[in-house]
Amino acid sequence: MKKIVLLSLLVVPAILLASGAADGETTRYFAQTGRETDFWPRVVNFTIFAALLYYLVANPIKTFFKDRKEGISTQLKEIENKLQAAKDEKKEAQMRLDESKKKAEQIVSDAKNEAVFLAEKIAKSNQNDLENMTIQFEEKISLEERKSAREAIDEILSQNIVNDDITIDEKKVVDIISKKVA
Repeated sequence: MKKIVLLSLLVVPAILLASGAADGETTRYFAQTGRETDFWPRVVNFTIFAALLYYLVANPIKTFFKDRKEGISTQLKEIENKLQAAKDEKKEAQMRLDESKKKAEQIVSDAKNEAVFLAEKIAKSNQNDLENMTIQFEEKISLEERKSAREAIDEILSQNIVNDDITIDEKKVVDIISKKVA
């Protein structure tokens, strides 16, 4: 509905203006001016209007477009600088990433080597501890064997031999003491 109303607002005045002038109006214009049409005066008026418009508006339009051109150029340069800075940062970040990867590989390699070294060290320590424990165990066994042998000997001697069974005379006691002293 709005389209029809708008179209009628445009078309109706155009139809009314297009109806043109009657023969009486053209003869009246000829009688006043001596010309049949006003084409050349209108061309002169339009030329004067265009010259005045150019005189008044040309410099501001030129400066507007010049400033706009410079502004666009400045923005383009800023964008190019930012783009170059972003590219530089990207290269720098890529270099840091590559360095980080190398460091990570080196750390992993060092950790593996250290783990192998620590495993060998622990194995050696455990082997030494095991050997020490074996030696201590053998010494303890020999000590226990001697201890049990002494106890057995003492038990046998204390049960079977009494002081009356051993006869020691004075000469023999003096020989034993002199051997001990010497």
